[in-house]
Amino acid sequence: MISEQHSANGAHFAFTDRWGGVSAVPYEELNLGGAVGDDPAAVLSNRTRTARALGLDPARVVWMNQVHGRDVAVVDGPWPGGEPVPAVDAVVTARRGLALAVLTADCTPVLLADPVAGVAAAAHAGRPGLVAGVVPAAVEAMTALGADPARITARTGPAVCGRCYEVPAQMRDEVAAVVPAAYAETSWGTPAVDVVAGVHAQLAALGIEDRQRSGHCTLESRDHFSYRRDRVTGRLAGYVWLEP
Repeated sequence: MISEQHSANGAHFAFTDRWGGVSAVPYEELNLGGAVGDDPAAVLSNRTRTARALGLDPARVVWMNQVHGRDVAVVDGPWPGGEPVPAVDAVVTARRGLALAVLTADCTPVLLADPVAGVAAAAHAGRPGLVAGVVPAAVEAMTALGADPARITARTGPAVCGRCYEVPAQMRDEVAAVVPAAYAETSWGTPAVDVVAGVHAQLAALGIEDRQRSGHCTLESRDHFSYRRDRVTGRLAGYVWLEP
């Protein structure tokens, strides 16, 4: 259920795999995405199971309506019930104990925290979001709330790696023109984009030195959902929160 979990000075980070849930094929088992065609009751059950496994209140987890952009929302609690979830690709909070979640199935989940300032963020960085600058936008929103990049801890979770993310040569060049570190080649010698490397380069340029990345490539790992591999599939989640 939880493939990776880290704690650092009161900040908590967790990433899921695909197992330990109730969703049926092709979403088996721990699909946490509510907009991929799965049974809503199964998704709710999976989100509840995962939150409780992490020691979180399932009703106190903030999710996003992710659209591959750079918009950021600053939140102090879950979205009001009955209202549409805003279309954003990063959420930031200064509310300790409030968990932020990001959904992925090849894109890079980015979790950030400054425990001293009491500020945390979760961002969804696919290729378009990388180019648009969603991660720098999230860090900017954190600093506006008192975070210091020198104190921020960053964790990136399971994502498609640069050896597997094949793209047309022109697309690679367009991405690399904005984020040079994302220029890559597949293991079979064709043009590729390394979103994870691009994200870490952006974080480093912002002065964030405490960075760790997952060793899991979602396309290569059958323990993780991959949209590029399976098309119709579930979604993994990354969670970040600060101790109250």
